[in-house]
Amino acid sequence: MTDPNPMAMIDRLARIAAHDAHTAGLKPVQWEALRFLARANRFSRTPGALTAYLGATKGTVSQTLMTLERAGYVEKSADDADRRTVRLELTDAGKDMLARDGTERMQSALKSIGEADREALAAGAAALLKARIEIDGGRAFGICRECRHFERDAQGPRQHFCRLLKEPLNEGDAANICVEQEAA
Repeated sequence: MTDPNPMAMIDRLARIAAHDAHTAGLKPVQWEALRFLARANRFSRTPGALTAYLGATKGTVSQTLMTLERAGYVEKSADDADRRTVRLELTDAGKDMLARDGTERMQSALKSIGEADREALAAGAAALLKARIEIDGGRAFGICRECRHFERDAQGPRQHFCRLLKEPLNEGDAANICVEQEAA
């Protein structure tokens, strides 16, 4: 029988996931950075957004990005509109590395439970994450198309618009997480 204490179960799952994350020579925070960059829209692929998402220090994120850049998994570039802003992109090698992500065993375990249990787990995890982030005054990083600033088909079919940033959005931007997201 499993421990009925939810915190004990969360802690144990976190330890198992952290153990799984030590694959292919990367540390868990490096994997999290790669996963974030794969899921973030173009406005959120910055060191500041990564820092906020991870809830880490600027120093930790800086060291993580330097390691990933030296390994050839991430490229930094200046933003075209604001040269002070650094943009981050996964390289082909970074995308290839994600294919070797150590989370496949946890994904398999998740797929093995029933759909109703997966949905309940997702809802409970989302509520817990939201509550925990609010305690720290952090940002939720929701899906762009679920944001109150999102305008669907504003410039034609599948060409959306962000009213906050006053920027056009493509389908990829709309489907990814955004640092600026505010629930609709």
